[in-house]
Amino acid sequence: MTETINQVENTSKNIKLYSSKAISGATFLGGPLAAGYLISENFKALNKPDEGRKSLIIGIITTIILFGGLFMFPEKIIDKIPRQLIPLIYTGIIWVIVEWTQGDSLKAHKEYGNSFFSGWKAAGIGLISLVIIGIGIFGYTFLSTDNEVYEKYNKEFAEFSKNETETLVFYNNLNTGNKYSLLKELDEKTIPKWKENIEIINKTNRFEDLPSELIKQNEILLKYSELRIQAFELFRKAIEEDTDKYIQELKQIHLQIDNELKKLN
Repeated sequence: MTETINQVENTSKNIKLYSSKAISGATFLGGPLAAGYLISENFKALNKPDEGRKSLIIGIITTIILFGGLFMFPEKIIDKIPRQLIPLIYTGIIWVIVEWTQGDSLKAHKEYGNSFFSGWKAAGIGLISLVIIGIGIFGYTFLSTDNEVYEKYNKEFAEFSKNETETLVFYNNLNTGNKYSLLKELDEKTIPKWKENIEIINKTNRFEDLPSELIKQNEILLKYSELRIQAFELFRKAIEEDTDKYIQELKQIHLQIDNELKKLN
């Protein structure tokens, strides 16, 4: 205690400190991040830079753990917790920590009539901390939402690709299948699966916050799917009528299909 008082007496004429009350107010506004910064500044003023760095790091880590943990709780539980309760709890904890680590120095600083930073300045730092945390939460929420949309889209697109792979086998069967088997394949699998692919595209278009690049991709996939249906329906007519008169029309459709595929690549 005597050593702490002597240290403050020898240095405090040239320094200002944040009081425990000011730190508590800033903490309530800006969370552990504000507390870590203000406690760190006090330690630096008291010529304890190592403790200052540790305090700031602990403040940052605690903030990440605190708000990260809140995101993991179900909304139903969070909604039942009074809004002021969590800030009151961590503010109380910070007050105890300040009194434990800097209480003697702050008391001696006051007893010798030395100056403190105003509560308004501490509050300003608390507000800055609140803005930083808000930006972090927004960024996390935005990225989480974005990733969630991509995951949902990729799940649907996997089904699209599966349908595509299964139906393009038809081209191999053209040389080996008979009229009956080819018509059955077109009616029961090939054409229905491409209609299903169009439904998949329309479903993903209804996803909230769908990124613009996926919207553009869907436009191409929709045109591509419609062309596939046109081609397979034309194949059906040609097989059923046992004619070659649709060959040129099929070539034109397949050229359009190739163009759409190039856009995707």
